[in-house]
Amino acid sequence: MALSPNFHSIFATSQSSSKSASPKLPASHSSLTNLHFPNKTVRGNSYNLSRTSASDEKWRANVSFFPAFLNKGKDAKALKEELLEAIAPLDRGADATLEDQQRVDQIARKLEAVSPTKEPLKSDLLNGKWVLIYTTSKSILQTQRPKFLRSTANYQAINTDTLRAQNMDSWPFFNQVTADLTPLNARKVAVKFDSFKIGGLIPIRAPGRARGELEITYLDEELRISRGDKGNLFILKMADPSYRVPV
Repeated sequence: MALSPNFHSIFATSQSSSKSASPKLPASHSSLTNLHFPNKTVRGNSYNLSRTSASDEKWRANVSFFPAFLNKGKDAKALKEELLEAIAPLDRGADATLEDQQRVDQIARKLEAVSPTKEPLKSDLLNGKWVLIYTTSKSILQTQRPKFLRSTANYQAINTDTLRAQNMDSWPFFNQVTADLTPLNARKVAVKFDSFKIGGLIPIRAPGRARGELEITYLDEELRISRGDKGNLFILKMADPSYRVPV
């Protein structure tokens, strides 16, 4: 871990100061007075020992006794817990108010800033089936339908080796859609849907306009955050790392 320039200069000054004579006080401080300590009184030159020098403040501001990567890991864990607590009562986002959405987005952005996986499309952590625990997408949440006609769970599977993806709805419709992925950079893909399955059984070829983009903005072994090209936020938890999308 590189030390800050301020630390180097202060450390050098501390070494040299220990060998030099005690500094002379200004003439204005030459009168004698009592200096009070917890259990004794000392006679000496009047001087404000409680005042912290500017160099001391600078030293304290620039020195950490914990490596930066440990603080970063701790921050990510705390942010994940905060994010999960914020979305827990929101029914995957269906019950979220505008204020709820803003709060979740704010926490998600803080977590994205400390993502441990900088190139998710090159990571095996991305592979498998993920369960959606929060989104701002109204089409996925189906909020225009009565609650008993909405999917009770939504899944998304991604395979980086075959560049395939699959979205799956649960009860009551079990619809599915598969797609080809084209990497645009190390964390963003173009999505081209190729086939729908109504009820998980009846195949229908997807229209050519069924396209989009998806950016993976946070990834670890249990949580993924993604953002779509229409501004929607998706937060998912790993459900089955062994699952593979049909080719």
